[in-house]
Amino acid sequence: MADRKPIELQDGWSVMQNGINKLIRLLEGEQEEQFNAEQYMSLYTTIYDMCTQKPPHDYSEQLYGKYKEAFSTYITEKVLPILKEHREEVLLKELYKRWCNHNLMVRWLSRFFNYLDRYYVVRHTLSPLKDVGLICFKDLVYTEIRTRAKDAVLRLVEKERDGELIDRILVKNVLGIFIEVGMGGMESYERDFEEHLLSETASFFKRKAAEWVEQDSCPDYMVKAEECLKQEEERVDNYFHNTTKAKLLKEVETELLSNYETVLLQKEHSGCSALLKDDKTDDLARMYRLFQRIPRGLDPVAEIFKEHVEQEGNKLVKDVTEAVESKKEKDGGKLKNLVDREQFVRSVIELHDKYLQYVSTCFCNSSLFHKALKEAFEAFCNKSVAGSSTAELMATFCDNLLKKGGEKLSDEAIEDTLDKVVKLLAYVSDKDLFAEFYRKKLSRRLLNDKSSSDDHERSILSRLKQQCGAQFTSKMEGMVTDLQLAREKQQQFDEWMSNMSKTLSIEMTVTVLTIGYWPSYKVHELALPKEMVDGVEMFKKFFETEKHRKLTWIYSQGMCHLKANFDAKPIELVINTMQTALLLLFNDTAELTYLEIQERLNLPDEDIGRMLHSLSCAKYKLLTKDPSTKTIAKTDKFVFNNKFTDRMRRIKIPLPPADEKKKVIEDVDKDRQFQIDAAIVRTMKSRKVLQHQQLVLEVVQQLSRMFKPDFKLIKKRIEDLISREYLERDKENPQLFKYMA
Repeated sequence: MADRKPIELQDGWSVMQNGINKLIRLLEGEQEEQFNAEQYMSLYTTIYDMCTQKPPHDYSEQLYGKYKEAFSTYITEKVLPILKEHREEVLLKELYKRWCNHNLMVRWLSRFFNYLDRYYVVRHTLSPLKDVGLICFKDLVYTEIRTRAKDAVLRLVEKERDGELIDRILVKNVLGIFIEVGMGGMESYERDFEEHLLSETASFFKRKAAEWVEQDSCPDYMVKAEECLKQEEERVDNYFHNTTKAKLLKEVETELLSNYETVLLQKEHSGCSALLKDDKTDDLARMYRLFQRIPRGLDPVAEIFKEHVEQEGNKLVKDVTEAVESKKEKDGGKLKNLVDREQFVRSVIELHDKYLQYVSTCFCNSSLFHKALKEAFEAFCNKSVAGSSTAELMATFCDNLLKKGGEKLSDEAIEDTLDKVVKLLAYVSDKDLFAEFYRKKLSRRLLNDKSSSDDHERSILSRLKQQCGAQFTSKMEGMVTDLQLAREKQQQFDEWMSNMSKTLSIEMTVTVLTIGYWPSYKVHELALPKEMVDGVEMFKKFFETEKHRKLTWIYSQGMCHLKANFDAKPIELVINTMQTALLLLFNDTAELTYLEIQERLNLPDEDIGRMLHSLSCAKYKLLTKDPSTKTIAKTDKFVFNNKFTDRMRRIKIPLPPADEKKKVIEDVDKDRQFQIDAAIVRTMKSRKVLQHQQLVLEVVQQLSRMFKPDFKLIKKRIEDLISREYLERDKENPQLFKYMA
């Protein structure tokens, strides 16, 4: 077979040029038939032959150059002149059309020159033919048109921001060109478009923010700002590249929110304080959503929230104090009931519920707002309320919930309220004071059978244990258990009496308690009536079987049911053991003086005075006093009032309330001294040597869960421990302490 005649460059390129011209006519929309298979094969074969001929007829290098030249010629002659004629949106449409045509041309020519691409380009590590076509477009079209195209796109974006409709698909397509000419990188898009977009965005929203902040209220401004941010996010989704999103939103947030945050939050009638005051929960939720977007944007909001809650709490304290003072004046300096102060706790619970709801719904349970709420409640919950501490009022409130005849609530409502009170306790610094007041009231409920439900009693103790630790409730739990054991002990006593065939002239129930669990009570050497003496002696005999246990009788906590025969009718009296002993004296004697009564009962003046006052000066005058005054004197004489009557067949005569508050506070102060001593010794035992300031800080840290220790008291206790040789000062440095084993 004869050798094939080589194709010369000029001849071969002439064939290719005809094919390229046909392609250009098709791209320009001129009347031209599509390529058929024969024409396509002819063009492909021509390139193949010209690349596979033996040197010097291998024209691969020249064809590579001609390929690039074909694009340059087309762009220079056909594309650029038309693009230079157009402006604005028309330019963008034409640019995108030319970009699509260019890609089509690259695709077709890459097929024609496929052999060149597969072998020559690979062998010589040159740019692939597709990239060559793209580089031509970038160098000749993009470089020339990019500024005008960018300006046109930015004007369309601004139009849309002003509410006009634009061709979003066109913008997306044109921005696609900015991305693709980067050939895999984002430099062209970022440098030639994005930087300008961000600058224009900042300017646009700077103008808008300045207008809105002058004319709109804070809620209206926030609605507009939120809508703008939403629209900008949509813009990214519609036509900007997703890498633009964070940068674009940052510009909008800076101009709309960061630069005007203080002004917005402090607007006189519509700022954050006003929204809180008017319960504008939707606006507050929007405020949270917006300002969480900027660095530390929520700090001022949380601060205003804290100040507002604190003001509301202080107002409650002030209102209750004023109401109590007003009632005191009306009642001649005496406060007859605690209704206002108990209502204070209810109001604090409602306030906490309200703003806890704000934190969970408006502020998405943010820890920052939980902290603000905690600090606000700590600020006013540790203030004195009409002469009482919040700890005392909370204990009284719980007592009212848990005792018979207290608040009439369903079991669920009581449980819910108790739960809320325990949560409030977290804000009270003097938790030990609450514990002591609560223990006093619990003892009264248990001993007087006033507790409405054992389940509720155990429930609150369980919650307190969870909140404050096992040590906090150990004595209270012991009291509840003790009472159950006391009932069993009474049953054993009754069985013992039955077995021994012994009887008493009176019915007697003894409650045996463990002294360590219960509050301390005064022990009186009361001279009991004979009927009671028999019962006490009988119980002592029964109790002798309990080794290592000593009985101490607390008559002040006893209760008696006494039948009194008056002229009109007999009445059953429910009175204290000591009141009973006093009244029984009048069975034998018609008239007794104060001193005679004191001598026979063997009681101090304070107790005699209180009992005589309850029986002769209060509501029920069972004794007639001479002289008939409202105070008790040592010269007074008393006679049993046979003429007394009442519409009730049973009456209860309480003793005038003793000032328990003072004793509770004294007991707590004493306990605190022991706890501070223990904390100091514990710390020094582990550290051996410690600076004064560090020791004080560690002691405060250890004790702050239960109470806020006073620095002066800590210093005093350190001095006391030095005198008792638990610690010693360093001889050279008096601020340094050493532990003495």
